[in-house]
Formats: sequence, C-alpha cells, structure tokens
Amino acid sequence: MIKAGIIGATGYAGQELVRLITQHPNAEIVTLTSHSYAGKDYDEVYSNYSHKNYICEEEDIEKMADICDVIFLALPHGVASKKINNNILNKTKVIDLGADFRLQDIDVYEKWYTTHYSKDILSEAVYGLCEINRDKIKGRRIVGNPGCYTTCSILSLYPLVKEKMIDLSSIIIDAKSGATGAGRGLSLSNHYCELNESVKAYKIANHRHTPEIEEQLSYAAGDQVVLSFTPHLIPMDRGILATCYAKLNGKYTYSDIRKAYEKYYKDEYFIRLTKEGTFPETKWVKGSNFVDIGFTVDERTGRVIVIGAIDNLFKGAAGQAVQNMNILFGLDEKTGLDYIPVFPA
Repeated sequence: MIKAGIIGATGYAGQELVRLITQHPNAEIVTLTSHSYAGKDYDEVYSNYSHKNYICEEEDIEKMADICDVIFLALPHGVASKKINNNILNKTKVIDLGADFRLQDIDVYEKWYTTHYSKDILSEAVYGLCEINRDKIKGRRIVGNPGCYTTCSILSLYPLVKEKMIDLSSIIIDAKSGATGAGRGLSLSNHYCELNESVKAYKIANHRHTPEIEEQLSYAAGDQVVLSFTPHLIPMDRGILATCYAKLNGKYTYSDIRKAYEKYYKDEYFIRLTKEGTFPETKWVKGSNFVDIGFTVDERTGRVIVIGAIDNLFKGAAGQAVQNMNILFGLDEKTGLDYIPVFPA
C-alpha cells in the first residue's frame, strides 16, 4: 500500500483528497494535518467521515517524510515552497496542489504570486497535467498539480495549438467556476446573499492562472502565447465551464478539427469528446475525473468555439493529484478514480 500524508486536509480540495485516498485500493492515509483544527477528530469538521477515526494532526513535515511514500500539500499559494527541500524529496515524493511548483519561470511566478523559497528544486518539478506530461511525470520526486481553470482551458485548446490550427494571438477564454474554487476560508463575496442569484467576473485581466495557461500552451505551440482570460463566479458548489474562442488559420471543417482532437485524446480515458452539436455541461462531470470537450466552427467569423467542463475539486484538484500519484507509483491511472459522474446532485 502507498502510504499517503495530506497537509491541509480540511480545505475543500484537501477533503476531496481524503475521500479519494480513503477509497483507493492501493493507498492509505497514514497522517493528515490541519493548522486550524489540530487535535480535533476529522468528523468534527466533516461529518460525512463519522465512520472513520481520522484525527487532524499538527504538521511536522520532516516526520511525515519519514513515514509517507507521498505527501500531498493542499495549501494556499506561497506556502509549499517554504516547506519543500531536497531533504524532504530524498525521503518521499511530493504533489503540491498549490501554484508554487507549476511555473518554471521564476520571474513570472514572483510577478504573479510571491517570493519563491525553493528556487534550487524548482527545475526538478514537473507540471502534472497527466494527459500531456505523462512521460515527464514518471520517476519525478515533485509534481506541481495544475489549477482548475488551467486544466480545463489547456486541455480544451491543446490539440488546436499543437497542430497550429489557430491564431495564437486571438485566444480568448471565458470561464465560470462554482464557489468551492475560492476555497473554504471566510469571504464576504462567498456569503449566500452575495453569491446567490448573481454572476460576476473577477480579477479581470490579472487572474493568476493566466501565466500558467500561457506557459503550457506556449510549450505546445513552440511559440509565445498571450491570451485573454476572464473568470466568473457563479452560484453553484462545484464545476468549471470554459468557453474558448480563437481565429482559425484556415478553412477547417468540424471534421478537420475533430481529427485533431482524436489524434491527441482518442486513448485518453478521462477526456470525453462530445458528439457534434452537443456541448459540455458541468452537471455531466460532477463528482468525476472526466473532462468533457465540445466545439463548433463559426464559419461566419472564421473562429472555432471550444467548450470544456470539469469538476474543479476533482479533475481540477484532488482527482488529478491522485492520477499523478498513480503515474508516479506505476499504477493504472484510473485506479481509485473510475467513478461515473454523480447525477442529479
């Protein structure tokens, strides 16, 4: 059994990790930590675990590294780089659900986030978008687990960028997220009366997932990608819907574009291409590790419109982290993740 430790187990993504590892046939939780609830029974925070005897422990990452095969960090951005060093990585593997090990350009990271404290190991980290970087993930000691908006956006556009079918300067991403994407911390903007019966854009032209999307699509294109990304908060618990627009570089038909997606995704279990004329909805991926992608060609404007949907806590966070764990330890990627989406929910 893979012995797993979870730091930050009482956030939404951390709780989803606890749930997935608890049900994983080849892994077990040997320790979970929470700064806010240290010493409390886990079911005092999440009553759906009343049949389990989990205790929220004080974090001691050095001791965790001695007993864990893998440590998951479900922490705010800027914290993991203070904790992870070569001594830790010599003893255990690390999967960071924050942003600290996603961006390879340290200047870009520090411009959009904060000071990075583990510059010496940053180059060793691999961006854990499994369907694209699978071979790079194998054998690594540290994985930067992608963000939810970025997972949905990158996978939605990757084949078009890779095949040079779209104008790289024309990409616009309009994305919507459920409230859990903002985390479990108290915030006025997430109060019921503020969120309900409303949709709003936020962090316009300066959302921190923008450089992450640009960096990965630039690698795919072999050229610099600069795009417009606008996130929106909508009154539902979980889910991401990304609507992506781009100018086509030629007179491509639906069939042409379909072939490009099938070239890269036909063997990817967790990516489902919708039928022509059918477009993804968040309710069809809820509670699953699936990414649904659909598209259409707007012949009038010469644009392609691509729509992607994921569960932000699953494929956008904890599910992808477990998928990365499976790759790191040589397991079938579907292990512990092969759930049919929950409906209705």
